Amino acid sequence: MHRPLRLTIDRSAIQANWRWLQERAGVTAGAAVKADGYGLGAREAVETLIEAGCRDFFVSTWAEAEALGNLPESVSVVVLHGVGPDDLEAAVRLAARPCLNSAEQVARWKEIAPERRCDVMIDTGMNRLGLRPTDFGQFDGLTIHTLHSHLACADEDSPMNAMQLERFRAVASAVAARRYSMANSAGICLGRDYSFDLVRPGLSLYGGVQRVEADGHIRQVMRVEAQIVQRRRIPAGETCGYGATFHAEADTEAAIVNIGYADGYLRGFSSRGSAFAGEFALPVLGRVSMDLLAVGVDSAPELREGEWVELDYDLPSASKQSGLSQYELLTTLGSRFERRWV
Repeated sequence: MHRPLRLTIDRSAIQANWRWLQERAGVTAGAAVKADGYGLGAREAVETLIEAGCRDFFVSTWAEAEALGNLPESVSVVVLHGVGPDDLEAAVRLAARPCLNSAEQVARWKEIAPERRCDVMIDTGMNRLGLRPTDFGQFDGLTIHTLHSHLACADEDSPMNAMQLERFRAVASAVAARRYSMANSAGICLGRDYSFDLVRPGLSLYGGVQRVEADGHIRQVMRVEAQIVQRRRIPAGETCGYGATFHAEADTEAAIVNIGYADGYLRGFSSRGSAFAGEFALPVLGRVSMDLLAVGVDSAPELREGEWVELDYDLPSASKQSGLSQYELLTTLGSRFERRWV
């Protein structure tokens, strides 16, 4: 069945981003592929990154781990949310390792799989997931593969970064593990003090740029395209869209495009976003609807029904246009897109 929406995802760009992040960190780089590869397709992302040399992957849940299917024995998958009371069957059956986050999870793992390796998350100040640094006694009897922490403010020049680093160093010096890991995409840009043995990039693999150090090094990964449903003229003095927020000061040529907030092109782009038809820039006119979008096409007189336009979805610039985070821009892209990996 034909789909009037498509995402074109550049495998070579993902691989180039991973290589730059690993070089910047100076240590092994894994890859976060949770939320279905940040909305692009987790299995395809894993295959692409294995080809580049990546061997460590991170998902949120056991369902996400199972969805990856059979992977080479050299590849490891870590379930970041640990092992909950309803995860026991999957945790025993699957080869993925849990990252344990609480005393309850530690006790649960010791009961169901005491001989298997696990990862452990240390909360160094984010107060989201993880054991407190003072909970050393909980680790007795565990075989810890990787000891983790997670930075709360790595995309900012915050004093909290150094505070968390010192707390994690103290724990790492006292807790035996095969590896230690702290830095995400933004944390890699803070410098190699944050690298330890393994870094866990996510957003920047998929084209996100959170800090100036990555600007010019991270390649755009995907293109968002949609088909035109109708071309029409908005007469001078009339309006377009819900709320009548666009007022035509002169006769305005518009293309009604087959995309809307149900597809993840959210209302933050209303009267602020843009699209392209070749070299022609097409401004968004008025509000984004659930399934439709109006763009101005005065500059593209030949554009017709059935032709395609490309939305400006370079993550840093689209974030500025919409006021949405780069994470939201990726993970809200809907199921109606044809996802093409090239």
